[in-house]
Amino acid sequence: MKKYFISAAAVLLTCSLACSVSFAEETDTVNVNVTIADKDGNPVLVQEEISVTDIDNDGKLTINDALYLAHEKEFEGGASAGYGFAETQYGLSLTKLWGTENGGSYGYYVNNKAAMSLGDAVAEGDFVNAFVYTDTSAWSDTYCWFDINSAEINSGDELKLTLSAAGYDEQWNPVTKKVEGAAIIVNGNLTTYKTDAEGNVVIRLEETGNFVISASSENMILVPPVCVVNVNGTAAETTVSETTATTEPESTTSVYESTSVSVSETTAGTTASASVSTAVTAASAPKTGDKSISGLLCTFLATGAAAFLAAGRKNEK
Repeated sequence: MKKYFISAAAVLLTCSLACSVSFAEETDTVNVNVTIADKDGNPVLVQEEISVTDIDNDGKLTINDALYLAHEKEFEGGASAGYGFAETQYGLSLTKLWGTENGGSYGYYVNNKAAMSLGDAVAEGDFVNAFVYTDTSAWSDTYCWFDINSAEINSGDELKLTLSAAGYDEQWNPVTKKVEGAAIIVNGNLTTYKTDAEGNVVIRLEETGNFVISASSENMILVPPVCVVNVNGTAAETTVSETTATTEPESTTSVYESTSVSVSETTAGTTASASVSTAVTAASAPKTGDKSISGLLCTFLATGAAAFLAAGRKNEK
């Protein structure tokens, strides 16, 4: 009887080790979406999917890894030409972003929350936004974001967006504010759409294709928010998609397409509901990691161990 217990224990141990190795391998790489705005306030990279590995060998996957690999993939000359980082009194910090060295005037957020340092961890599906301050004296650039990262709609349908900004109260506690009077930009073209007092705006896109929605303001310097919209020509159900669309930049000036955009103008700042079936917050993230193989492996091995043990008991009787 003892030998059957020993054998079963060995199988269970093998199962445990196999699962541990499998799960460990799954965390070796995560996919994140990186957006970067350059020194001129242009979104030079929009929700670019980056496969993140531990390039600095600190034992975890971080903002630093994501930004380094984004430059390695998209910046002319790679990360060595466009990206820099160093340990400072504030922790792991940026020294160069998209080819700009300005003494440390940069910002970076994960899922629209301010990061403490480049050493902050990233997870599957995260949205990493980094920017170079255009105002390097008063640092008045205001980080802002839309309530959705991406959308899929039909030609002529309405899409409602809400623009929020990061700020501070009188005691310097972080707060979120709605951005009023921001003008909507579609593929680099300024429209007459403007956000209302609650940061809401309803837009309508007539042409089909992929579009980058952003915003600017006459009252403040906005770090360009981005929402990637895919407009279909068929009359199918309209949905807001969690899947980030990837825009390939043709230059390091802007990712906006140079083609004109047909936009149906309605009353700017209206709050009519958009033709969408679901609303996805910008902080939410798609979970695309597939753990089915490791799960099946563990189940198979565990079931085999149990059957083996049962057979041993039967034979003993």
